[in-house]
Amino acid sequence: MSEMFSSQNWLTPVENDTSPSEDKRAMRLRFYAALVAGDMFSLGTGFTIGRWIADLRELPSESFALLAAVLPIYLLLGSRAYSATTLERWRSSAWIACAKLLTAFLTTIFVAFLLKEVSPISRLSTIFSFVGSATLLLLVRSIIGVWSERVFRGAALSRMLIIDGVNIPLPPGLKIVSSEPVESTETTIHPLALDRLARQLKGVDEVYVACPPARRANWATVLKGTSVQAQLLIPELDTIGVIGNKHFAGIASVLVSAGGLKLRERILKRMLDLLIAVPALIFLAPLLLVVAFAVKLDSRGPILFVQTRVGKGNHLFAMYKFRSMRQSDCDSDGNVSTLRDDARITRVGKFIRATSIDELPQLLNILKGDMSFVGPRPHAIGSLAGDKLFWEVDQRYHHRHVCKPGLTGLAQVRGFRGATHRREDLVNRLDADLEYVNGWSLMRDVMILVATLKVVVHRNAF
Repeated sequence: MSEMFSSQNWLTPVENDTSPSEDKRAMRLRFYAALVAGDMFSLGTGFTIGRWIADLRELPSESFALLAAVLPIYLLLGSRAYSATTLERWRSSAWIACAKLLTAFLTTIFVAFLLKEVSPISRLSTIFSFVGSATLLLLVRSIIGVWSERVFRGAALSRMLIIDGVNIPLPPGLKIVSSEPVESTETTIHPLALDRLARQLKGVDEVYVACPPARRANWATVLKGTSVQAQLLIPELDTIGVIGNKHFAGIASVLVSAGGLKLRERILKRMLDLLIAVPALIFLAPLLLVVAFAVKLDSRGPILFVQTRVGKGNHLFAMYKFRSMRQSDCDSDGNVSTLRDDARITRVGKFIRATSIDELPQLLNILKGDMSFVGPRPHAIGSLAGDKLFWEVDQRYHHRHVCKPGLTGLAQVRGFRGATHRREDLVNRLDADLEYVNGWSLMRDVMILVATLKVVVHRNAF
């Protein structure tokens, strides 16, 4: 498989959609924000109209306390509904939003009844408020829906089709690339080849691959670490009547990659990163300056050691560390594992490695968005487990790149850190990394951060 992905022209663009993928993704976020703002406006104005009508008829009017209860329930019920499907099927999603609004009203009234609310809820005022809110909700969502239809032309998601040695009808409105139809029995994938694929997938939400049956297993392995939802086109599934398969351009397909964290989860994780990284950089600024000064005084060379590492979706990025080795001995590719009492390490380097202070410049990587606080540790391309490269040891290795790499991770808090002299040293870390990416939760990130404080100074940190 390494031969299959060795060519610089491995993926050749054939046809592109009319809007760049990155622009489409940014535009979707603006529409999501418009939907949330529109919903809040509709509910607030609807309640105001309900109170106004009740006052005109000299009826008891409901206080805005009801709105304060209904609004968060409605937003909670619809938090997962702000998606590309909402924009592509805005007519049906508008009616679903009204149904959720009714559910929020009924839930609030039911809870008030159970709690034996002292002040009775005005039924007519509440009905007027609901009707006004629902009417405005339909109107505002229709306006946003028509607007999104013109912008996205019915395709809010960015989709890409990879053609590998087969002929199928080319659907309009998506990016199409051609792959070299090279047969191979190799099982390893070079990170540089995966980085080329990652650049083609930048901004893409869904990728489909049409290839001969013999290469489907290879493509499934490649796509599992891309952080993009990926499907293989398998037309013969229709002939055997498989239940549950999907279709693309009239061809049966199967999902081989779910694409990592959902948008809501990515936002929560990013918020946690920024809430910690910004104050940490301010608080640790004096320490960073002292360490930088010490590194510069201790030996000649730059203060920071910058090394290419594999990041989210197999993208390569520059990771920062305080330089802890002599400049002439620095291993830019990570081919040689650091040994205990390694002669390459400087006096200052020995201290900052033992206390993990050398990792602190990665706060800048977190601020840039290349890394997260918690995730699989990023590895250098040339890292070895025994006499094999990391990505040659286990076919699952690239699956760990479905999410951002971390300053710390599940493997680190379990003690799997330091040199990798044996195959098992990598496999133990890989198993922990895959456990993390397959069972992510915000609470687990917090627990790993707390657990990291116990292993900042570790016997394998050298």
